[in-house]
Amino acid sequence: MERHWAADIRRDVFSVSKTFTSVAVGIASDEGLLEVDDPVLRHLPGLASAAGDGVEAVTIRHLLTMTSGQGWRWPSEDADHPGDPAADFLSAVPVATPGTLFQYRGGSTYVLSRIIHACSGLDLRDYLVPRLFTPLGIANPQWHRCPLGYSLGAVGLFLRTAEIARLGQTLLNGGRYQGRQVVSAEYVASLSTDTVSTDGHLATGGARPHPQNATYGRHVWLCDRDGAWRMDGIYGQFCVVFPRHAACVTVTSHYQGETTDILDAIWSEIVPRLG
Repeated sequence: MERHWAADIRRDVFSVSKTFTSVAVGIASDEGLLEVDDPVLRHLPGLASAAGDGVEAVTIRHLLTMTSGQGWRWPSEDADHPGDPAADFLSAVPVATPGTLFQYRGGSTYVLSRIIHACSGLDLRDYLVPRLFTPLGIANPQWHRCPLGYSLGAVGLFLRTAEIARLGQTLLNGGRYQGRQVVSAEYVASLSTDTVSTDGHLATGGARPHPQNATYGRHVWLCDRDGAWRMDGIYGQFCVVFPRHAACVTVTSHYQGETTDILDAIWSEIVPRLG
């Protein structure tokens, strides 16, 4: 069932982009191009000479779960960053031992984009076209890139609401879409089982997270009800997967209040009708 208050045109889905990047990592793992416990610098050796002390211990898993220990933030809202953002991210002085502190950083996802390019020879967007976008019927999607030409990974993917929903349906079905296994069921399961508590950010002065934001997986958030988990972008871009109900609920919006209001509305207005 669909309901639209505006035309379902392609819009920036913001951090929902991160889940697509995570799926790319899963597909690359399925293809034997990488392992989630590979050190990041194994795939980006050209950046090793400038890497900060301790960065050699950062793995792909740490990037996926936002526990790299790197606190670097992208300084430009428009991603118009001079130099090499991956080098700057990896050369920053770590604020914690990898795996010990949750910090939500788009730079982690951007470095995953760079790893996909390094191990496949294709930009993240181009890597996903035959492997994910085409099987899901998503024709010619656009993804904003950094000045060096790499897809941002963390944000900047432009999709329709219905196209996000197709990824949600695929993940709900263990990585299958219309009979085709596009990413392994094992990786799909790990999205919501390889998790970390976000309370760790309190050590750096953060506020206690909302219950809906208390646990993070491999570029998805775990909800606090019904065993659900979700893709989540600023201003209310959501795809909530309900394994117990065999359903997913997708929302795109431009809501400038607390986006947990939208999640509350999903549970009060939609979940009771899922059966």
